[in-house]
Amino acid sequence: MASALTADGAAARREPRRTTWLAGRPSAGLLLPVALAIGIAVYAGLDREPAILLIWGAAGFAVLAGGAALWWRRRGTAGLLIAAALACGFAGAALETRLVAAPMLDWRVSAGPVTGQVRAVQPLGQGAYRVVLTGIAGPRLAGRPIPDAVRVRLVSGDGAPPIGSAIRVRAVLTPPSGPAEPGAFDFRRYLFYRGIGGLGFAVGHWQAVDPDPAGSAPLTAPLDRLRLEIAATIRDRADGQAVGAVAAALLTGERRAVPEAVMEALRASGLAHLMAISGLHVGLMAGTVFFALRLALAAVPGLALRYPIKKWAAAAAIVAAFVYTALVGAPVPTQRAFVMTGLALTAILLDRSPFSLRLVAWAAALVLLIAPHSLLEPSFQMSFAAVIGLVAAFERLQQPLTRLSHRDLPMAGILAYLGAVLLTTLVATLATAPFAAYHFNRIALYGLLGNLVAVPLTALWIMPWGLVVLVTLPLGLSALPLAAMTGGIGVLIDWAGWIAGLPGAMLGVPAVPVWSLLAMVAGGLWLCLWRDRLRWLGLLVVLPALAGPASPPAHDVLISEDTRLVAVRDAAGQLRLSSTRRGRFVAEQWSERRAQGPAASWADGLGDPGLEGVGLGCDALGCVYTRNGWRVAVAAARAALDDDCRHADIVIAPFFLDDRFTDRCPALVIDRGTLADDGAHALTLAPAGIAVDTSIADAGGRPWNRGWPGFAEIERPGAAAAQP
Repeated sequence: MASALTADGAAARREPRRTTWLAGRPSAGLLLPVALAIGIAVYAGLDREPAILLIWGAAGFAVLAGGAALWWRRRGTAGLLIAAALACGFAGAALETRLVAAPMLDWRVSAGPVTGQVRAVQPLGQGAYRVVLTGIAGPRLAGRPIPDAVRVRLVSGDGAPPIGSAIRVRAVLTPPSGPAEPGAFDFRRYLFYRGIGGLGFAVGHWQAVDPDPAGSAPLTAPLDRLRLEIAATIRDRADGQAVGAVAAALLTGERRAVPEAVMEALRASGLAHLMAISGLHVGLMAGTVFFALRLALAAVPGLALRYPIKKWAAAAAIVAAFVYTALVGAPVPTQRAFVMTGLALTAILLDRSPFSLRLVAWAAALVLLIAPHSLLEPSFQMSFAAVIGLVAAFERLQQPLTRLSHRDLPMAGILAYLGAVLLTTLVATLATAPFAAYHFNRIALYGLLGNLVAVPLTALWIMPWGLVVLVTLPLGLSALPLAAMTGGIGVLIDWAGWIAGLPGAMLGVPAVPVWSLLAMVAGGLWLCLWRDRLRWLGLLVVLPALAGPASPPAHDVLISEDTRLVAVRDAAGQLRLSSTRRGRFVAEQWSERRAQGPAASWADGLGDPGLEGVGLGCDALGCVYTRNGWRVAVAAARAALDDDCRHADIVIAPFFLDDRFTDRCPALVIDRGTLADDGAHALTLAPAGIAVDTSIADAGGRPWNRGWPGFAEIERPGAAAAQP
């Protein structure tokens, strides 16, 4: 009996601890979007497309498991719901890829006439425009799979064709570029999910032609034309090119006309997010309408005492957010912002708290179901990271801030507001810093200081006046509000320039490994979603992950996929380029991923100790790079190939070579055809051997990679002409 009582007592003592451990766990509703994201990430991490049976099997499991869990509604079904969400994410991402899949150009199309219908017009500033053409045709495309859309830059000063019109233009078309090196940003994948299969530039003036009877203008064409007209009007009427371009960007989303110097200052000061139409702008526009209308209705006692004016204001704010989202073109980040803002305002209509992690979870799940690919894009990651961090901090610190604002202290309300702004800026900066380091390889060290002034300025002055500009523009009464808005923008630009000029304003960060980012995400979610002291265990995951970017990629040789640029690592670990005039965009990415300044060329460094220590010599026929006993020959002419094959371990040739030559060459040959098939190369010359990494490890494994069935192969030179 005593032993039984002892056992029962021990069980009773254990029970509270088990309950305490589980009491702070996140609910299944908060974990469902996490599971959905994991399923999408698993699909994105595959090296080839899954079989269709696996996709439909995952979709079927998601439906059956989710339906069973909802039907039973018993304890233990939360795990079944989470498994269903994971399978749904995997199947949804795979099905989305198959739905949007379309041919992409694989080889350069030389200058020739191209006709198509204008789907979108994008102003670039200085009288330059680029257009997205659909239904394209041309003699050089005949008999080949044709992309659904291409993006072409028009001749500067040529003006923009109307959206929905058909034009003919003589243009050069090129395939979208892949990653600059293994692990870098994949621009080709980015365009794939936007339906753009080729890029180009005009070499002649565009001409209007009769539209194809089978074609039709996009349904959004009138709204797109209105947006471009508003943007052009604001830029023309504003006092100053830079402030006018920024004002147009804030009100219409057309930010490509913002001068690069201004954008660089905004990036260095941590204020670049102000140019991306996202949650901040939609929230400010909706909030301005909500508070202004509620204040106006509250001034009428008969309405304020008898009717739910708060709900009326919330309904009007939803309409305003929708109109603003449509006006800026409804890009994916703005759609996410509208969903989140709309859910928060709907909570007010339903007498619920608009600041809830559950609302954020619903918004994330809805966005991921509609556009699964957005999970991998920085705008999704940074916007939801900021919102999750802010809501979690607000839930825990709301009461202290409320008590401070009600204290009988001088300027208590102002102190509480400044504290809220400081806290908001700090939390958002910390939450988005890992993603800024991963995607952009730099962190604005003074972003907290920059946002401390810029966010209140934007929220309390610039955006409210922007709303007045939009309302008064059709009436011809926008001069005064536009002057007030651009005055605030001028202060914002000057502030950003001052912050960017401070010593060490921008910290370069070497390429962050994927495992490090995933660990920081997992630890951050634990910190935000767990509700008791156990949430601090998330720091045990976050802190070790900070060591991920400690060392840059250690590749010794980099080769761009277009063969125009080769880089080698000198004795100090710095990159040296074959040319500083070609492939500048690729060179910038290589340097940024190693947190080094602009790389010098081989010619600039020949003879200095950094290059002599690794052995780099050049002549008229090419260069030879030696490291750890391995010799890499970079041929500049075909006449050097025979000698390179006899003395080098690796031969890099910026032209196509016949298979008969590569078969009899004992060295590893990387020619233009190899790079076209496998993408950019990164070589590591270790004493024990040579490691070769490519940006397309298995050519054709994913639908946006080269070699996928149906992709256009245009004007690839014949093998016979490639014989050295």
